[in-house]
Amino acid sequence: MQVLSAQPSDQVALPEPSPSQTVVLNVSGMKCAGCVRAVENRLTQVDGVRSATVNLVTEVAVVETQTGAVTTEELVEQVAQAGFTSTPRATDGNGDDLTAWVEAKRQEQQQQGRRLGVAIALLILSTIGHLNHFGWLTIPVLSDLWFHAVLATVTLAFPAREILIDGWAGLRRLTPNMNTLVALGSVSAYLASVVALIFPGLGWECFFEEPVMLLAFILLGRTLEQRARYRAADALRSLVELQPAVARLISNPATAGVAQTGVEVPARCVQVGEWVQVLPGEKISADGTVVSGQSTVDESMLTGESMPVVKQPGDSVTAGTVNQSGAIALQVTGTGQNTVLAQMIRLVETAQSRKAPIQRLADVISGYFTYGVMSLATLTFLFWYFIGLYQWPQVMHSALGMAHMGHTMTYTSSTLLVSLKLAIAVMVVACPCALGLATPTAILVGSGLGAERGLLIRGGDSLEIIHHLDTVVFDKTGTLTLGQPQVTAVHVLQNDLTEADILQLAATVESGTQHPLAKAIHQAAAARELDLLTAAEFDTQPGLGVAAQITWQDTVQPCALGNQQWMTQREMVLDADVQDQAKALAAAGQTVVYVALGDRVVGLVAIADQLRPDAVAVVKNLQDQGLQVRVLTGDRKEVAGAIAAQLSLNPSQVTAEVSPQGKVDAIRQLQAEGHTVALMGDGINDAPAIAQADVGISLHSGTDIAMETADVILMGDQLSALLETLTLSRATFNKIRQNLAWAFAYNLVAIPLAAGVLLPTVGVSLSPAAAGGMMAFSSVAVVVNSLLLRQGRTQTSS
Repeated sequence: MQVLSAQPSDQVALPEPSPSQTVVLNVSGMKCAGCVRAVENRLTQVDGVRSATVNLVTEVAVVETQTGAVTTEELVEQVAQAGFTSTPRATDGNGDDLTAWVEAKRQEQQQQGRRLGVAIALLILSTIGHLNHFGWLTIPVLSDLWFHAVLATVTLAFPAREILIDGWAGLRRLTPNMNTLVALGSVSAYLASVVALIFPGLGWECFFEEPVMLLAFILLGRTLEQRARYRAADALRSLVELQPAVARLISNPATAGVAQTGVEVPARCVQVGEWVQVLPGEKISADGTVVSGQSTVDESMLTGESMPVVKQPGDSVTAGTVNQSGAIALQVTGTGQNTVLAQMIRLVETAQSRKAPIQRLADVISGYFTYGVMSLATLTFLFWYFIGLYQWPQVMHSALGMAHMGHTMTYTSSTLLVSLKLAIAVMVVACPCALGLATPTAILVGSGLGAERGLLIRGGDSLEIIHHLDTVVFDKTGTLTLGQPQVTAVHVLQNDLTEADILQLAATVESGTQHPLAKAIHQAAAARELDLLTAAEFDTQPGLGVAAQITWQDTVQPCALGNQQWMTQREMVLDADVQDQAKALAAAGQTVVYVALGDRVVGLVAIADQLRPDAVAVVKNLQDQGLQVRVLTGDRKEVAGAIAAQLSLNPSQVTAEVSPQGKVDAIRQLQAEGHTVALMGDGINDAPAIAQADVGISLHSGTDIAMETADVILMGDQLSALLETLTLSRATFNKIRQNLAWAFAYNLVAIPLAAGVLLPTVGVSLSPAAAGGMMAFSSVAVVVNSLLLRQGRTQTSS
């Protein structure tokens, strides 16, 4: 059993936050990782901007700036200079921006569908023209080159107009993107065909069908990808839809059970302190405390726990949950951005904008990807035009593909045609989109699944670290235990006092704190109907105890309450009998609280807290996965020993009598030994250690400061949610690795194939249209693979 001592200097103060502010922008028009890189580079070059993270899937830029150093309007202007439009996004969690985003995406899908419909119609006409050329269908106009020129012109001017405009704009700004490659490829084929049509004496081939087919495949892929990306945001939309639109205000909680007694108002108009009536089947409109009535409430949408929870006067309820069986009245404690639901929405949105470190390589490559592809396309053209087709003249027929329409070509014109087609295929087949979508789509789906199950993971960086965890450290009180301690015994050490006196003294000193042990003492004093004494000058020492000046028997005296170290620091004498009693209580697994009045210890209060029902199974499961499990507690080593025995842990795995600084030091020591450490806690004392750990985990029932510093928040009360978090994080990270592996492998194979590497040996090459189809498929494959996480949600939750 390890014991760490606590000194007054061990108290840990959380670092003051640096003067910074976060600006969130909705950015529209991004198509690939190159676009993301362009926006991030533009924003990070602004004086006063500390960091900028852009998410391709959610189309959001999160910018951290020095307070007052840069305005939102300046950031919007910088995004505009990068070639994209942006608007400030509210961060109050009310979902209005997300609702607007959903509506905008719905309209964008409709427009995309119309463009695709036109492109498919043009493709069909072009294909029929080829059938006519082969004699399968005799309609003279369909084989006319001018007719096909019109089809290609209409394709470029209407369904592909947005692609061309964006592509050329990117090229003009020297920030080429995926649209630039598509625009260069399709326009090159179109212009070469126009020249061949106007000057037939050149002997060039007209291949107007290539831009038509290419752009049709591109638009088809974009449409499928867009719908898949929209589906990936289902979980976040579901959270927003939980927000009720209407609340029923009442003036008297006693009328809660009477139907239609309230006045319906918009839910956002409700204020803290007002009374709200909730009838069976209705959503609860605000966070609050039940003041009358009794019912069961379905909280599964927030906690992931399927069983309804009984609610009665004094219990807390959360906005967005559903009242089931009876009418209740509640007093509002949180509205708007201050509700638990709004906080969840903000956390999920934040999680989906934070990148995993593994994406850095993809970001670096994507920044130069388009330049590299354009260079490769140029080299491909030069190689085949000047060397390749003269070195391997037999590949000419294979490279040209099907018979050509119209002109009789010379060898020179055929060389130009083949070289141009291969260069276009290289530009079109390359896919930076797959690289850009690989990580954010997986994080979007994974964090959404977590939110559905009450697991809030702050971002891709946390997901990646969880994947590498080898050590899990638990706080004891409120984490491994239920956090509902009860007073089990009161030992009086002075003959002039009674048990009631000891409880009264203890409850008075603890009246200014919300520690779980303090609540147990308050409950015991209230059960005996003991009044609190007059107290002042409270001194709270986290991890040690509390002291105050109290009025006892008409005399103001110092009174202290805490552990043995607190007594020692206050120079209290602990004789052998007192220590023996304390050891006996601790050996039984009870926490011993010393009560001192004046200069003497006058009593002991024994408090016990039960282990969570699933604690033993969770610890065993973690060990079965090969993870080290440690426990840190401020309790005496005897109490820690009892906990270790119940959890089947070795005494060396439990550190007792540890201060808040001791918890931080213990985490640092593990990290210095090369371990990747997660710490799970719930109290103010745990916040510094949660911040120090590689991954901090907090229960939603914990303190606000613990949740604020945590990387993972478990909304339910089940410790087993930790296992679900580990499983989901690993599954999500595996999807990220699969997506990146696919994106890299696809480009490594497809680009050489498009460049004609197989032409000399097996006579295989890609037409620009086929290359466009492959490129579209590669992006869709990444998004669909991420969506498969949802198909595995049953296994993830097991």
